[in-house]
Amino acid sequence: MASDGDDALDADASPSPRPPSFVEALLPVLVLIALIALTITLFGVSATDGPLQVALLLGAAFAALMALRLGYKSAAVADAAIGGVTTAMSAIFILLAVGALIGTWNMAGTIPTVVDYGVRLLNPAIFYLTTAVICALVGMVTGSSWTTAGTLGVAFVAMAKLMGVSEAAAAGAVICGAYFGDKMTPLSETTILVPKLVGRGLTVSTHVRNMFWTAGPALGVSLIAFLVLGLTVNPAANVDTDQALAALRSFCDTSPVNLLPLVLLVGFTVKKVPPFLAILGSALFAGVLACFTQWPAVKSFVDEPGRNAVAVGIKGVYGAMATGYVSKSGNAAIDQLFSRGGMSSLLTTIWLVLAALSFAAIMEQAGMLSRLLEPIVAHARTRGRLIFAVNASGVGLNVIAGDQYVADVLPARMFRAEFERRGLAPQVLSRAVEDSGTVTSVLVPWNTCGAYISGVLGVSTASYFPYCFFNLLSPILDVIYGFVGFKVPSDSAESPSPPLPETPAAPAVHAPN
Repeated sequence: MASDGDDALDADASPSPRPPSFVEALLPVLVLIALIALTITLFGVSATDGPLQVALLLGAAFAALMALRLGYKSAAVADAAIGGVTTAMSAIFILLAVGALIGTWNMAGTIPTVVDYGVRLLNPAIFYLTTAVICALVGMVTGSSWTTAGTLGVAFVAMAKLMGVSEAAAAGAVICGAYFGDKMTPLSETTILVPKLVGRGLTVSTHVRNMFWTAGPALGVSLIAFLVLGLTVNPAANVDTDQALAALRSFCDTSPVNLLPLVLLVGFTVKKVPPFLAILGSALFAGVLACFTQWPAVKSFVDEPGRNAVAVGIKGVYGAMATGYVSKSGNAAIDQLFSRGGMSSLLTTIWLVLAALSFAAIMEQAGMLSRLLEPIVAHARTRGRLIFAVNASGVGLNVIAGDQYVADVLPARMFRAEFERRGLAPQVLSRAVEDSGTVTSVLVPWNTCGAYISGVLGVSTASYFPYCFFNLLSPILDVIYGFVGFKVPSDSAESPSPPLPETPAAPAVHAPN
């Protein structure tokens, strides 16, 4: 006979959560799509200023209700949402540091100096082409599309405005180059992460070499497109570049000394200093430098004549890092162009990231993301369909989950056993994951990458989307290669390294023959 204590334990015991049906897993996604569509219809391009965040949080609340219906405790759902937000903390700190950097780089004349030299040296006809090439090279050196876009990218978009060419096209050129560089270097986080997730002895160098077969042609076509775009689209007739440059030089003393914060940032990156510390260190250095090289601009920014010089300098550095630098040159165009930055300028972007990741974390914790991927794996009966399924999953997860790491991790976990079973080399899967999960993340406004790039460049995702040729072509080329069999190697005859153990959150699903 059971004791009273045993009876009490039985009474307190609760059934384990059950797996979701396909309809239950799909319903939160449909609700989210409806909410996002309604928000964009009502608010247009200003949706990311707050309404879209509300829609994402409402979608997360609905996903939480579905998780409770499946038997999850409210505490477990809350912990999942908190865990999802926690995964973004490093990205949030980088966002804040970049905001501070833009503010102090404007105050120190770093961005204005890059703009000055760029406008003088670059012909508008090849501006887009040159922008993409330079950002590709810098992306390979730094290993970070975010760093490239948040530094040189900001300057190139400012150049576009002064030269009278499209800021959206300039942003597209920055993104194409930055993401190519990010993929083609062993310094990139995703380039290191994806081979580890795929396993089977795949090295980073093998992964990068195989990616070049899609990334190289995609960039080549992009460069041709940017060249044609530059040759066929004339700069605005009413833009006087000489007058703009004269106004720029009256605003700050442009000299090579102003580029020292950029040199310091590159040095930090080469030495593999953590991104947050490298960016924040460069931002602080730029603020201090401004007190020596751009003192009139610092005094004008603080606007407290009675303060001593030390107090004015400290307030100027703090203000530029916190709320952004405000130019008071008297030239409306120059003031609008360089009054930017500050940590506070990216708080709306951070809000967007937190809302998106809350939804994604609840969906993953409740097994709904895995349930949505299972039929995709099961119906991918041919090699071409299997590679298409990986790319479709990466793109879909960037939309649903709002984070490129989710879009990289889940497909790598879900498909790796099936790729091994069919005798496909691990680099085939890793390339498909990067061609979809990594490069398309910037095309989604509520994705961490899309929100970041749009925030730092000051160009909406919808505006630069048509010019992201590299990001659009990469998954298309990978799928074409899959169907025609071009550069889709089979496993070597040697015994591969054993695959990594499957995680409970995302079990491998075997498709039928």
